[in-house]
Amino acid sequence: MSEPFELVIVTGMSGAGKTVAMQSFEDLGYFCVDNMPPKLLPKLWELVMETGKINKVALVIDLRARNFYDEINEILPELQANHGINTHILFLDASDEELVARYKETRRAHPLARDSRPLDGIKRERELLSGIKAQAQLVVDTSKLSPRKLREEIFHLFEKDSEYPFHIDVMSFGFKYGLPIDADIVMDVRFLPNPFYVPELKNKTGLDKDVYDYVMNSKMTDEFFEHFKSLLETVIPGYIEEGKTNVVIGIGCTGGQHRSVALAQRIGNCLKKNYEVSIAHRDINRRKETVNRS
Repeated sequence: MSEPFELVIVTGMSGAGKTVAMQSFEDLGYFCVDNMPPKLLPKLWELVMETGKINKVALVIDLRARNFYDEINEILPELQANHGINTHILFLDASDEELVARYKETRRAHPLARDSRPLDGIKRERELLSGIKAQAQLVVDTSKLSPRKLREEIFHLFEKDSEYPFHIDVMSFGFKYGLPIDADIVMDVRFLPNPFYVPELKNKTGLDKDVYDYVMNSKMTDEFFEHFKSLLETVIPGYIEEGKTNVVIGIGCTGGQHRSVALAQRIGNCLKKNYEVSIAHRDINRRKETVNRS
């Protein structure tokens, strides 16, 4: 594999944001493992290399792996020397005051202070982690970072190919078969001219040029498209600003065969000028399958 292998060890204070970090690395395409015993790292990496499909791994470690800090000092140099792995230790920290406030807010007990004050566990944990913090190449203080800001910081530090891994899915569907449950935006286009009632178009789909042209050669379609495009140009940057990595746009007509397919194609191709876009047609063959079963 031409690209170097990357291993990120995510550790730090309990309550400092390791769960958000794990989700962020997943969005960046890392294979993520939570709290795996360090002694299994060499075996994990052998399996990763055998697949030939994974070259980025994020391993989250906390106080549940009590022997981690001694074992990792022995294992990381071996991985780097024998496998050519680029390793990074990311340590997440926060002030004592902020960590206490977070524990109070969630009403959770600190793992080192089950029967005492959270501050006692925080101070003990800080002492235990002082050695690994000193070895960390990256230390991020999350005291004043919201989860969204922490995600942005991790993207900034570890995303090499683009500023933000944002993707849009445009999906056509038929209302008669139900709404797509994962759609963020749903638009009903059943008010547009319907090719279903044109005999020579009835059994075709919005992917066929004559059906596509029939739907698009309408003043109503043009007006709708311009308004909807303007709406998307307004809301999509807002989704990005809020930290979303994916938006699903559902375009629906009665059966998901003609109008929604044509509009999904036009909208998706328009958005491709500025974003990474996938276009799918959930129900495009549903009517044909139903007729064949009959």
